[in-house]
Amino acid sequence: MLKGYPEPSTPRIVGPNNRTITNRIIASYRDKEYFDGDRDNGYGGYNYDGRWQPIVKNMCNEYSLNNNSSVLQIGCEKGFMLNDFKDLYPDIKIIGIETSDYAIKTSMDSVKPYIIKNEIDSLPFDNDEFDLVIAANIVYTINLCGVIKCLKEIERVKKSYSFITLGAYKNTSEKQLFEWWTILGCTILHEQDWLEVMKHAGYTGDYKFTTSKSLNLRAESNI
Repeated sequence: MLKGYPEPSTPRIVGPNNRTITNRIIASYRDKEYFDGDRDNGYGGYNYDGRWQPIVKNMCNEYSLNNNSSVLQIGCEKGFMLNDFKDLYPDIKIIGIETSDYAIKTSMDSVKPYIIKNEIDSLPFDNDEFDLVIAANIVYTINLCGVIKCLKEIERVKKSYSFITLGAYKNTSEKQLFEWWTILGCTILHEQDWLEVMKHAGYTGDYKFTTSKSLNLRAESNI
Protein backbone atom coordinates (compact mmCIF):
# COMPACT_ATOMS: atom_id res chain seq x y z
CA MET A 1 0.00 0.00 0.00
CA LEU A 2 2.96 2.32 0.42
CA LYS A 3 3.81 1.92 -3.26
CA GLY A 4 5.01 5.28 -4.48
CA TYR A 5 6.57 6.29 -1.18
CA PRO A 6 10.15 7.45 -1.87
CA GLU A 7 12.21 4.98 0.12
CA PRO A 8 15.79 6.21 0.70
CA SER A 9 18.11 5.41 -2.20
CA THR A 10 21.20 6.34 -0.20
CA PRO A 11 22.08 4.04 2.69
CA ARG A 12 21.51 5.40 6.18
CA ILE A 13 24.59 4.69 8.25
CA VAL A 14 23.77 3.74 11.84
CA GLY A 15 25.69 2.61 14.89
CA PRO A 16 25.60 2.52 18.68
CA ASN A 17 26.54 6.18 19.03
CA ASN A 18 24.33 7.74 16.34
CA ARG A 19 21.36 8.48 18.57
CA THR A 20 22.13 8.45 22.26
CA ILE A 21 19.80 8.26 25.22
CA THR A 22 20.02 12.07 25.36
CA ASN A 23 18.63 12.28 21.83
CA ARG A 24 15.86 9.86 22.74
CA ILE A 25 14.92 11.82 25.84
CA ILE A 26 14.65 15.00 23.79
CA ALA A 27 12.62 13.23 21.08
CA SER A 28 10.21 11.72 23.63
CA TYR A 29 8.59 15.12 24.18
CA ARG A 30 7.63 15.27 20.47
CA ASP A 31 7.88 19.06 20.48
CA LYS A 32 9.78 21.57 18.32
CA GLU A 33 13.14 19.88 18.79
CA TYR A 34 11.76 16.54 17.57
CA PHE A 35 10.02 17.90 14.49
CA ASP A 36 12.13 20.91 13.52
CA GLY A 37 15.35 20.68 15.51
CA ASP A 38 18.58 18.75 15.15
CA ARG A 39 18.41 15.61 12.95
CA ASP A 40 19.75 13.44 15.77
CA ASN A 41 16.70 14.42 17.83
CA GLY A 42 14.06 13.62 15.21
CA TYR A 43 13.11 14.73 11.72
CA GLY A 44 15.57 17.60 11.47
CA GLY A 45 12.89 19.78 9.86
CA TYR A 46 9.44 18.40 9.10
CA ASN A 47 7.96 20.26 6.13
CA TYR A 48 5.39 19.43 3.48
CA ASP A 49 6.94 18.06 0.29
CA GLY A 50 4.06 16.15 -1.33
CA ARG A 51 5.54 12.71 -0.74
CA TRP A 52 2.20 11.37 0.53
CA GLN A 53 0.28 12.30 -2.63
CA PRO A 54 0.92 9.04 -4.55
CA ILE A 55 0.21 7.00 -1.42
CA VAL A 56 -3.09 8.80 -0.83
CA LYS A 57 -4.09 8.17 -4.44
CA ASN A 58 -3.23 4.48 -4.05
CA MET A 59 -5.29 4.28 -0.88
CA CYS A 60 -8.28 5.96 -2.49
CA ASN A 61 -8.13 3.48 -5.36
CA GLU A 62 -7.51 0.43 -3.18
CA TYR A 63 -10.23 1.27 -0.67
CA SER A 64 -12.73 2.86 -3.09
CA LEU A 65 -12.74 6.21 -1.30
CA ASN A 66 -14.55 9.29 -2.61
CA ASN A 67 -16.15 12.54 -1.44
CA ASN A 68 -18.65 10.56 0.64
CA SER A 69 -15.99 8.61 2.55
CA SER A 70 -14.54 9.13 6.02
CA VAL A 71 -10.87 8.77 6.98
CA LEU A 72 -9.17 8.75 10.39
CA GLN A 73 -5.41 9.10 10.69
CA ILE A 74 -3.89 8.15 14.03
CA GLY A 75 -0.66 10.02 14.65
CA CYS A 76 -1.27 12.58 11.91
CA GLU A 77 1.55 14.91 13.03
CA LYS A 78 1.31 18.14 10.98
CA GLY A 79 -1.48 16.79 8.79
CA PHE A 80 0.36 16.29 5.51
CA MET A 81 -1.51 13.13 4.54
CA LEU A 82 -4.86 14.58 5.61
CA ASN A 83 -4.18 17.59 3.40
CA ASP A 84 -3.61 15.32 0.41
CA PHE A 85 -6.89 13.51 1.00
CA LYS A 86 -8.67 16.88 1.02
CA ASP A 87 -6.88 17.97 -2.14
CA LEU A 88 -8.04 14.83 -3.92
CA TYR A 89 -11.59 14.80 -2.53
CA PRO A 90 -12.59 18.20 -1.06
CA ASP A 91 -15.76 16.85 0.59
CA ILE A 92 -14.21 13.79 2.20
CA LYS A 93 -14.54 13.59 5.99
CA ILE A 94 -11.12 13.62 7.64
CA ILE A 95 -10.07 13.52 11.27
CA GLY A 96 -6.56 13.32 12.68
CA ILE A 97 -5.48 12.18 16.12
CA GLU A 98 -2.24 13.65 17.48
CA THR A 99 -0.61 13.78 20.91
CA SER A 100 1.88 16.58 20.23
CA ASP A 101 0.80 20.15 20.99
CA TYR A 102 3.62 21.42 18.78
CA ALA A 103 2.57 19.30 15.81
CA ILE A 104 -1.04 20.47 16.13
CA LYS A 105 0.00 24.12 16.51
CA THR A 106 2.22 23.97 13.41
CA SER A 107 -0.09 21.75 11.32
CA MET A 108 -1.22 22.82 7.87
CA ASP A 109 -3.96 25.46 7.93
CA SER A 110 -5.99 23.38 5.49
CA VAL A 111 -6.49 20.60 8.05
CA LYS A 112 -5.87 22.17 11.46
CA PRO A 113 -9.62 22.25 12.31
CA TYR A 114 -9.81 18.49 11.80
CA ILE A 115 -7.00 17.49 14.20
CA ILE A 116 -7.83 16.38 17.74
CA LYS A 117 -5.40 15.96 20.62
CA ASN A 118 -5.91 12.48 22.02
CA GLU A 119 -4.02 9.34 23.01
CA ILE A 120 -3.83 6.72 20.27
CA ASP A 121 -5.05 3.75 22.32
CA SER A 122 -8.41 5.21 23.39
CA LEU A 123 -10.27 6.78 20.50
CA PRO A 124 -13.22 9.15 21.10
CA PHE A 125 -15.33 7.81 18.26
CA ASP A 126 -18.31 5.54 17.69
CA ASN A 127 -18.10 1.99 16.44
CA ASP A 128 -17.81 1.65 12.64
CA GLU A 129 -17.39 5.41 12.18
CA PHE A 130 -14.67 5.49 9.51
CA ASP A 131 -14.32 3.89 6.10
CA LEU A 132 -10.53 3.89 6.50
CA VAL A 133 -8.29 4.15 9.57
CA ILE A 134 -4.58 4.83 9.03
CA ALA A 135 -1.79 4.49 11.59
CA ALA A 136 1.58 4.95 9.87
CA ASN A 137 4.81 4.98 11.90
CA ILE A 138 3.01 5.40 15.21
CA VAL A 139 1.72 2.08 16.63
CA TYR A 140 5.16 0.72 17.52
CA THR A 141 6.11 3.89 19.43
CA ILE A 142 4.05 2.77 22.45
CA ASN A 143 4.41 -0.24 24.75
CA LEU A 144 2.91 -3.63 23.97
CA CYS A 145 -0.12 -3.13 26.20
CA GLY A 146 -0.84 0.14 24.38
CA VAL A 147 -0.28 -1.52 21.01
CA ILE A 148 -2.92 -4.14 21.73
CA LYS A 149 -5.38 -1.49 22.92
CA CYS A 150 -4.67 0.63 19.83
CA LEU A 151 -5.22 -2.27 17.44
CA LYS A 152 -8.50 -3.15 19.17
CA GLU A 153 -9.59 0.48 18.93
CA ILE A 154 -8.78 0.59 15.22
CA GLU A 155 -10.92 -2.49 14.70
CA ARG A 156 -13.74 -0.92 16.70
CA VAL A 157 -13.94 2.43 14.91
CA LYS A 158 -13.30 1.25 11.35
CA LYS A 159 -16.25 0.47 9.15
CA SER A 160 -14.36 -1.30 6.41
CA TYR A 161 -10.61 -0.83 6.08
CA SER A 162 -7.45 -0.02 8.01
CA PHE A 163 -3.76 0.28 7.25
CA ILE A 164 -0.89 0.31 9.76
CA THR A 165 2.90 0.10 9.74
CA LEU A 166 4.90 -1.83 12.34
CA GLY A 167 8.58 -1.79 13.28
CA ALA A 168 9.85 -5.30 12.62
CA TYR A 169 12.81 -7.55 11.90
CA LYS A 170 13.58 -11.08 10.72
CA ASN A 171 16.89 -11.70 12.48
CA THR A 172 19.16 -10.25 15.15
CA SER A 173 21.19 -8.25 12.64
CA GLU A 174 18.09 -6.49 11.33
CA LYS A 175 16.90 -5.92 14.90
CA GLN A 176 20.19 -4.28 15.89
CA LEU A 177 20.15 -1.95 12.88
CA PHE A 178 16.58 -0.90 13.58
CA GLU A 179 17.25 -0.29 17.26
CA TRP A 180 20.26 1.89 16.42
CA TRP A 181 18.13 3.92 14.01
CA THR A 182 14.79 4.33 15.79
CA ILE A 183 14.43 7.22 18.17
CA LEU A 184 10.89 6.62 19.47
CA GLY A 185 10.41 2.94 18.69
CA CYS A 186 9.19 1.10 21.79
CA THR A 187 7.69 -2.17 20.55
CA ILE A 188 9.98 -3.61 17.86
CA LEU A 189 9.12 -7.26 17.22
CA HIS A 190 10.01 -10.18 14.99
CA GLU A 191 7.60 -10.35 12.06
CA GLN A 192 6.13 -13.62 13.33
CA ASP A 193 5.56 -12.09 16.74
CA TRP A 194 3.70 -9.19 15.15
CA LEU A 195 1.41 -11.67 13.45
CA GLU A 196 0.62 -13.20 16.84
CA VAL A 197 -0.03 -9.79 18.39
CA MET A 198 -2.39 -8.82 15.58
CA LYS A 199 -4.23 -12.12 15.89
CA HIS A 200 -4.57 -11.65 19.65
CA ALA A 201 -5.91 -8.11 19.20
CA GLY A 202 -8.31 -9.24 16.49
CA TYR A 203 -6.76 -6.89 13.96
CA THR A 204 -7.98 -7.77 10.45
CA GLY A 205 -6.77 -4.82 8.38
CA ASP A 206 -3.79 -4.28 6.11
CA TYR A 207 -0.28 -3.79 7.44
CA LYS A 208 3.27 -3.20 6.30
CA PHE A 209 6.45 -4.01 8.20
CA THR A 210 8.96 -1.19 8.48
CA THR A 211 12.37 -2.88 8.59
CA SER A 212 16.05 -2.09 8.33
CA LYS A 213 15.85 -3.12 4.67
CA SER A 214 12.95 -0.82 3.81
CA LEU A 215 14.80 1.99 5.60
CA ASN A 216 18.06 1.14 3.80
CA LEU A 217 20.04 0.98 7.04
CA ARG A 218 23.72 0.06 7.05
CA ALA A 219 26.07 -0.43 10.00
CA GLU A 220 29.08 1.81 10.47
CA SER A 221 32.15 0.27 8.91
CA ASN A 222 34.14 0.51 12.14
CA ILE A 223 31.69 -1.56 14.18
